[in-house]
Amino acid sequence: MIKPIVKDTFFLAQKSEQATKEDLYLAEDLEDTLEANKDNCVGMAANMIGVKKRAIIVNMGVANLVMFNPVMTAKSLPFETEESCLSLLGSRKTIRYQLIEVEFFDKHWKKQKLNLTGFSAQICQHELDHLEGIII
Repeated sequence: MIKPIVKDTFFLAQKSEQATKEDLYLAEDLEDTLEANKDNCVGMAANMIGVKKRAIIVNMGVANLVMFNPVMTAKSLPFETEESCLSLLGSRKTIRYQLIEVEFFDKHWKKQKLNLTGFSAQICQHELDHLEGIII
């Protein structure tokens, strides 16, 4: 279901709670909401649709990937970039890493490990920040 985008920075600044199998419904909500906003958005965290759970979606170029309880386990090659966010006005400078490794549960609650590079890695890091209540 397409959900409205949260713009309340007080809500967005709160840390998200661990997701459980009961939160698998979020995959569809994240997919539908990202698709509805695809002209302006390449990734989304559950708190952006009003749910403080550790779930994100990242556009991987040809497909979108939903991750539950994602954790960045490795990072290398830092660089400075400027990002915007559907929940916020304007853009801000931040530091990201060109290469990351992330572990997560997929939408079938199977444990996964993935190496991401370039723009997909950058999107994932932005969404991981959302889960920690970090607003760029």
